[in-house]
Amino acid sequence: MKRVHVAAAVICDPQRRILIARRDERQHQGGLWEFPGGKVEPGEAVEQALARELDEELGIQVQSARPQIRIRHDYSDKSVLLDVWRVDRFAGTAEGREGQPIRWVEPCELDSYAFPAANRPIVSAAQLPDRLLITGAAASSDEYLRYTEQALQRGIRWVMLRAPGADDGRLAELYTLLRPQCARYGAVLALNASVELANRVGAQALHLSSARLGQLSSRSEFTGRWLSASCHDAEELARAAALEVDFVTLSPLAHTASHPDTEPLGWARFAELSDRALVPVFALGGLADSDIERAWQAGAQGVAAISSWWGSPGALR
Repeated sequence: MKRVHVAAAVICDPQRRILIARRDERQHQGGLWEFPGGKVEPGEAVEQALARELDEELGIQVQSARPQIRIRHDYSDKSVLLDVWRVDRFAGTAEGREGQPIRWVEPCELDSYAFPAANRPIVSAAQLPDRLLITGAAASSDEYLRYTEQALQRGIRWVMLRAPGADDGRLAELYTLLRPQCARYGAVLALNASVELANRVGAQALHLSSARLGQLSSRSEFTGRWLSASCHDAEELARAAALEVDFVTLSPLAHTASHPDTEPLGWARFAELSDRALVPVFALGGLADSDIERAWQAGAQGVAAISSWWGSPGALR
């Protein structure tokens, strides 16, 4: 089947709500909700197609946009390439100019709407932040609290609890300690551990190592909302997609102190792998805030890091 190239948009208003539109019953996947957009014409740049479609469909003019995610999906009767951009600024007032119902919804409300299957990774991308903190070592529980607080005050809204050398009992203790702290900031606390421990403590977000990803037989083994995994190559990315994880970290992008002998991917290889991924991808390995825009251009959701956002203020880059 010929693949249809579609430009779509995750449109955010100043309150960070996201605009969705309902497809006409007579259309392909009719009656479901979608992120606005339309076909890219032959020879047309994606940005031009996006601007044209949003003006025609909604009456808004794009003022600021950047790549969000690219998704290839095969339906039984159609193949699509969804080229999704995030629109953070626009002029005009959005309205369904073709008679389609539209709604502004909070990111967390997207789970309540029925979308076409190809949109599932876009729903995840629309809800995920562009910075993901992975906790490092700390000498005590007080240090875990202090370092996490510093990161939250800097605007981090996704914290992955990874405690090198800690057993399950200690991990459970730290998770219980940090959960209310993250909740006060509206941040997600994910647990980097086994499925069994995550289910036992009631974690809503679980991150699997590549080894644990290899052992997982079904997404349903985890009872929480968010499942993610560490990937390092195309094979692991394919397995993560087959198990329907919500996102992955892809590493190492650059040389790191923690893995000095591991050959880094570099931006070119990262972009190649990210473009083939079927879920949102965070770049990981020697990165910081200053790398986020480059990560977006390489197809990433954003950046995951340890040393850039974890530790005493003097140690932060």
